[in-house]
Amino acid sequence: MPSKLWPYITPGIPDELFERLPGIPLSKREIRLLLIAHLRLLPDSIVWDIGAGTGTIPVEVGLLCPHGRIIAVERDEEVASLIRRNCSRFDIQNVEVVEASAPDCLKDLPQPPHRVCFEGGRPIQAILKEVWRYLPPQGRVVATASNLDSLYAVSQSLAELQACNVEVVQSAVNRLETRGNQQTFAAVNPIFILSGEKLD
Repeated sequence: MPSKLWPYITPGIPDELFERLPGIPLSKREIRLLLIAHLRLLPDSIVWDIGAGTGTIPVEVGLLCPHGRIIAVERDEEVASLIRRNCSRFDIQNVEVVEASAPDCLKDLPQPPHRVCFEGGRPIQAILKEVWRYLPPQGRVVATASNLDSLYAVSQSLAELQACNVEVVQSAVNRLETRGNQQTFAAVNPIFILSGEKLD
């Protein structure tokens, strides 16, 4: 259900519409679009967002899956409050914010997921292996990696878990920006997006 702040049925909410906190990362719009595409959502998907940060993914997915449920896991109390405020800004009713640390908290989450996404976070491999236990067949995981260490860690974990339909995409996005009297293209930091599916 579209909100007054974003009355469209397409994802890709401009970054500036989200409330932010200094030092808390925000998934850039173009990266969000790629990540959401790899989630392969259904209207009633149950999605875990682990390390939800600013809350951009819960907001976008909440709008796209009106009959679904999004569980946003965030260990920092102040950041969890930020996610709730951003959900409120967009009139999102189907997001539950859980203040806890993964992977220890996963066993206590209210519903098993159809889809899981996480961006960074430590320990990546332990989180992925624990998440895998709760995924049903055809359940999907989508993770981002901003450096070679995390790229290797996620890739190795997906291989060990025998994930199928594995995809790896690297973003290369430039935005037109005005700097003084000139307009120039500025690069958005490249990110690897990895996804995989549970066979059985």
